Amino acid sequence: MTDIVITPANVLAASNAERDTGIAGEAITAGKAVYLAATTNRWMLADSNSATAEARQAKAIALNGASVGQPIAFQKSGDITIGATLVAGTSYFLSDTPGGICPIADVGTGEYVCLLGIAKSSSVLAMGIQFPGVAL
Repeated sequence: MTDIVITPANVLAASNAERDTGIAGEAITAGKAVYLAATTNRWMLADSNSATAEARQAKAIALNGASVGQPIAFQKSGDITIGATLVAGTSYFLSDTPGGICPIADVGTGEYVCLLGIAKSSSVLAMGIQFPGVAL
């Protein structure tokens, strides 16, 4: 699987972004897909082929880096400058690398499909997370 290469310092929320904050449950860098762990109420890296069902459904993208126990800001919807080179019109999904983002062509067999958004340009992702609960 080939994930997009994100420069964390270049991850920026747009004015239409739905943002929130929480506490990191593990080390997270800006631009990584995250989910809220129900048992700890902390944000963790999402993973499309995780053995844990809730980890397969990303809920947001981290806007800053954080270590365990530190505050984390994240974006749930709206436009985000993702800090990577995108292909306009391409759909981007949660990958099987914890927190990773990849184009649909790189979602493999056995992974659960979690759409994160569609590229509006070479740098902006229109977030619209969808999780049908289907594995390929």
